Amino acid sequence: MRRPSAPSIEKKRSFVEAVRAVVRDVGRGQVVSYGEVARRAGYPGAARAVGNVLANSMGLPWWRVVRANGELAAHGGEEQARRLRREGMAVKNGRCQLPAYSKARTIRLPS
Repeated sequence: MRRPSAPSIEKKRSFVEAVRAVVRDVGRGQVVSYGEVARRAGYPGAARAVGNVLANSMGLPWWRVVRANGELAAHGGEEQARRLRREGMAVKNGRCQLPAYSKARTIRLPS
């Protein structure tokens, strides 16, 4: 098996750190999409990789990251809904009731 090169390891570490920083900045009562996290981290098109980072990171407000259409995570959706509701966010049928989506900013949902 081929061993990863140092630059590829450093690039992966930079990506993970950037994603963690973006997710930490999402405030209580706000959500962003996986794609928006990737864009803000400087890696547009890496939405699925954002999901992997969240799945393997402790201490991040992972429940504030949803699919672009407002759907909650496929795994842990009930826990995600519970946490979002506790923050005063509307969740119905496994989906956040999103206003018109803007890629330019974090979305504040109506409570």
